[in-house]
Amino acid sequence: MENVELSDPPLGLEEEFHVLLTPDAVRFLAQITSTFNNEVDKILWNRTARKVELDLTNSYPDFSPNTAHIRNDTNWKVAAVPHRLQNRHVDIGDTAPYQTERFHRALMSSAQGIQVDFDDGNCPTFYNQIKGIFNVYQVVHGEIPGLLSVSEAPVLMLRPRAWNMVEHNMLINGREIPGPLFDYGLLMYHVGKRLSESECGPFFYLSKVESFLEARLWNQIFVWTEEKLSLPAGSIKATVLIESVLASFEMEEILYELREHSAGLNCGIWDYSASFVSKFGHRLEFLLPDRSKYVNMEKRFLKSYMDLLVQTCHRRGALATGGMAALLLPKDKDSTEYQSVIAAVTRLKLFEITAGVDGFMVYDIDLVAPMQKLFQEHTSGPNQLHIIPSVNISQSDLLVMPAGGVTLFGLKYNIAVGILFIDAWLKGEGHFFFCGKVEDSATAEISRSQVWQWIRHRVKLEDDNRTVTRGLVLALVQQVVRQLLDDSSALQQQRLNTAVELFMEIVLKRDFPEFITTYLNLDHTFLSSRF
Repeated sequence: MENVELSDPPLGLEEEFHVLLTPDAVRFLAQITSTFNNEVDKILWNRTARKVELDLTNSYPDFSPNTAHIRNDTNWKVAAVPHRLQNRHVDIGDTAPYQTERFHRALMSSAQGIQVDFDDGNCPTFYNQIKGIFNVYQVVHGEIPGLLSVSEAPVLMLRPRAWNMVEHNMLINGREIPGPLFDYGLLMYHVGKRLSESECGPFFYLSKVESFLEARLWNQIFVWTEEKLSLPAGSIKATVLIESVLASFEMEEILYELREHSAGLNCGIWDYSASFVSKFGHRLEFLLPDRSKYVNMEKRFLKSYMDLLVQTCHRRGALATGGMAALLLPKDKDSTEYQSVIAAVTRLKLFEITAGVDGFMVYDIDLVAPMQKLFQEHTSGPNQLHIIPSVNISQSDLLVMPAGGVTLFGLKYNIAVGILFIDAWLKGEGHFFFCGKVEDSATAEISRSQVWQWIRHRVKLEDDNRTVTRGLVLALVQQVVRQLLDDSSALQQQRLNTAVELFMEIVLKRDFPEFITTYLNLDHTFLSSRF
């Protein structure tokens, strides 16, 4: 038996902790971790090696000749889409399940699915992980009066943490357990069989996959789990989020590796855009302009990525889903602002529907019905698998940066989002609301990435030709903080000041910290907090 060290239960969750972390469940976590620990290490080493190779050779990613046989073989397809996943029109995104009220409200909605999120929209305190997994456990086992059964409710699309995260509160043989194995393992152990028997899963979103080798690892984990828990082969299905520019060149290979377990691919906008800075931000030719003005799905590099994703998925019989609408509806339905938000979301999502996506996400539950109506008005049937875009996407299509510069508004907006995300994280929250939108780690990634890159390349502002420097950013940070500190308590001010210090650390690093969540997850301020 592996040596296991487990932290004490989070305060107030003693009962939930003991329901979930039974001796058998802990043994299962220990087994899955010891089985795949070395492979997880190799994945992370391969990421580092790939980045070093690109930097040393000053080269660009491309479609690999080593896997051309997979792309050129027209005969293979993914396994048939299960009945419960045939219609993916509207999922409710960023649903951190520790937020019980929102989770239950989502379950009672008319959405096709719920992104049950332990990743981008969630802050992974031990309290949040235990509370969230326990809430899923109760829902799947029908222990909450008044809620629909899992057979009738929107399908649960479970999103564990990505490979860059670890769980500090559980050590196996002296090493912290990988965050995704903790989340995935506990969820599968407690609800996998029940979801399978009700033909409602288990279904997953997989975040931040960078290569087909990572998809191969997930497939091995799925096969191992199905055997261990006596589940039918191929019953686990996963939608891979293509959030890295490197993964965009390996979409067919990723589908191929997961072909018995694939629920398709997903394209977003901000994590994907931020990955350009992460991989190539020090190169001037990859300078990304102001996202608030010049970066959207209509730009060539993002439109190409979406078209290729839809084409790839539909050729192989897999579903292709789009990003999340982050705008929030005002309460007054008769207001011009309400109509303006509806119009803005409709325009953006109609663009994705026209591109052939089979579904997308919204954050605001009140957007579900109008977006479902939009699908019904512009498509026929549960999905658009029959639409295969006639495009020929090249390396340059995926790597071309949009034209544009940097505005003072964009710089201040990015600063505010970066600071407020860190502030939310220090409160144990993974998303927050700002200027009529929901912001999470994806928008925090692109925000702090752009500030880092603009300082690095000493970009000039369009407004007044000032250069973006450490001094200018610090002055703007102080302006932003003064606005945010109005009516704040002493505790809030102290936390916000800590967030400012962390933000400045991150945007001034000589070498780009790859993930803001990794950086924060290892910071002493977070580790010493009691949630």
